[in-house]
Amino acid sequence: MTVPIDERNEAGDPGWDASTNRRPESRPLPVPAIPHIARLPRIPEMTVRRLSTYYRVLRTLEATGDAEPLSSDRMSDLTGFTAAQVRRDLAYFGNFGKRGVGYDIGELQESLKNILGINHPWRIALVGVGNLGTALLSYRNFTAQGFVIAGAFDADPTKHGRAYGSLIIRPMEDLPVAVRDENISMAIVAVPGNEAQTVVDVMVAAGIKGILNFAPVKVRVPAGVHLSRVDLSIEIEYLSYLLTNG
Repeated sequence: MTVPIDERNEAGDPGWDASTNRRPESRPLPVPAIPHIARLPRIPEMTVRRLSTYYRVLRTLEATGDAEPLSSDRMSDLTGFTAAQVRRDLAYFGNFGKRGVGYDIGELQESLKNILGINHPWRIALVGVGNLGTALLSYRNFTAQGFVIAGAFDADPTKHGRAYGSLIIRPMEDLPVAVRDENISMAIVAVPGNEAQTVVDVMVAAGIKGILNFAPVKVRVPAGVHLSRVDLSIEIEYLSYLLTNG
């Protein structure tokens, strides 16, 4: 399974190589503060990303009424990762399952939910209500996964006051107050590239600690702010490469 290159976290990262605009394939991430997790200093980023895939498999199995213990071999079949990789990934966080039996679907799902920090809702601000922003506002899986878009903001005054579901589009000037008063800790950037850094600076100043950037440019954030980037054109170019050279 290929993870999009530009989804890698770009937090104020001492390992980030500004000269190449790249970092190693897998950078270590902090161990979440979960009591049962082994106290290791860092966890590889790609391990954390695979946990999300495992969690989705477990949710699907539970939804279909599958209550049988899940072996690492079966998890391998369902995810495309090797059974050894599954076991190594989970071993970072403690002892799960029983040798020769497998993992209890409900228990492992709950553990991964805690590890990924999705055992409570996250409130998100969306900045940029153009075509992409509107599509993101309509994406129902956010809510199903515990991510609530709590505010929509745009610099275009002609959009202010428009309603999208239960949200009213607000001016950018309202963002700092919304972050403070509405318990918003994450934000999505869905603006053109030439506006992205300015928007990110406003987010950081407002106290946002996690940013998902859809703008087709690299932006800078200070240490302590986590940044992930999704560049759809890069993903299409990757497919083009595979079709051309595969």
